Amino acid sequence: MAAGSDGTILSAEAGYVLLAVFSVLWIGLGLWWGRKAKSFDGFSVAGRNVGLALATATAVATWITSNTTMLAPQFALQLGVWGALAYCTASFGLFAFAPMSGRIRKLMPNGYTAVEFVRQRYGKLGSVPFLIISLFYAITWLVSMTMAGGKLLHVLSGIPYEVGMTVVLGVCVMYTLFGGMYAVIGTDFIQSLIILVGLVVVAIAVLTQVSLGEVHHTLQEERPMLLDVFFPAALMALFNNMLFAFGEIFHSNVWWSRAFAMREGVGPKAYALGGLIWLPVPVVAGFLGLAAPALGIGISQPDTVGPLVAATLLGSGGALMVFIVVFCSLASSIDSLLAATGDLIVNDMAEPLCAGAVSDQTKRRWSSVAVIGLGALAWGLAIPNYGTLATVLFFAGPMVGSCLWPIVGGLYFRKASPVAACASMIIGSAAGLIAYYAIGWFTASLIGAATSGMVFVAASMIWPDEFDFDSLAGPVTSSDSADEGAVDEQ
Repeated sequence: MAAGSDGTILSAEAGYVLLAVFSVLWIGLGLWWGRKAKSFDGFSVAGRNVGLALATATAVATWITSNTTMLAPQFALQLGVWGALAYCTASFGLFAFAPMSGRIRKLMPNGYTAVEFVRQRYGKLGSVPFLIISLFYAITWLVSMTMAGGKLLHVLSGIPYEVGMTVVLGVCVMYTLFGGMYAVIGTDFIQSLIILVGLVVVAIAVLTQVSLGEVHHTLQEERPMLLDVFFPAALMALFNNMLFAFGEIFHSNVWWSRAFAMREGVGPKAYALGGLIWLPVPVVAGFLGLAAPALGIGISQPDTVGPLVAATLLGSGGALMVFIVVFCSLASSIDSLLAATGDLIVNDMAEPLCAGAVSDQTKRRWSSVAVIGLGALAWGLAIPNYGTLATVLFFAGPMVGSCLWPIVGGLYFRKASPVAACASMIIGSAAGLIAYYAIGWFTASLIGAATSGMVFVAASMIWPDEFDFDSLAGPVTSSDSADEGAVDEQ
């Protein structure tokens, strides 16, 4: 695989060949696993029978996103050692969600989405802002990963940004469309193995080219702030990222849909194991960002530093490995978002608007339309190629951080009230967005979550509720008007 004439590590021809090979592979696997996804239940929650191995793999693969493989190096390059460690705190969200997933499965054995829980727990007062935040976050995450696909292919092989992002997104839309959650979890299992093996190979190869001592010496001489344990921006980024991750996992239907898809008792083990396996990944990726100054590599776009360092050090072989790892990490998260957000659109937007019960096959068709629509929307929004991945993704940070306390309170405390949920999400989001513009993206989630927590506690004390958790356990449909027959069809 020769280098490109424009200075890229791979030629455009090699990039197109790799793109074609993986596109055919993932679409083929989607068709294979999609044989089971004929009903809405199969498409959305894989028959609620996912075992420990597949459940752990899908948690790991989904959380190793383009943000892990590309933003962790950016964090390290801009914020130093604390930057790399800040990204590791995202594993705490998986650890915390482990026991919550068991409670979710127990409280709502027939549930489909996080919004469905919020609607039953808090009514319209809580579910409307939660639905808006969930959709906004999902689209933001989807756009950031679509952008990452275009940037990756352009940096490594010179394939135009628009072409790369279109193909990556299009492939994920196609195999998710065919197989739903069955295809998502099946491909996640293979993708997680490829990602983990690839990262180990890249890390070992890079360490043979540059020593830790050399990296430390260069940083100490040229960028001492990156080694400063009291670097203010880095410390704020650490707590900001941790709270962002908690908010991401606690509120996102990507994780709730998996909790509903796993067999009873599997969720706590799968999420805990997934967190342990994922924990060292940002350290490996972050080291690439720290190594850039020692190698004298000029970085024009901070969010491409990881792939660029690995490819520069390891040549075409390294570029090939980086391509495979990041492509798999992109696909494993884009497909999850498409499937989970499609469920949300069908279950919590389309079906409640219908006057009568909706058949299973109709909901299955709606799911396909939702996946296609989400793909088209993400494509259109990603075309302008906004800023860096961090600035795009963390714009949603204060909003998802403000959902943290309503979810925790709603799952465990009877007195958590609709007024408290609504007020905390709106006021927390507003405070975080003000911080995003007035201070910086690395403070927005922290301030949003902190403000939301104070408002939630105060409002629950002033306007307490007395919720009956047993009301969640019965047969549930997405629409309040759906009859028992519609439930039996599912």
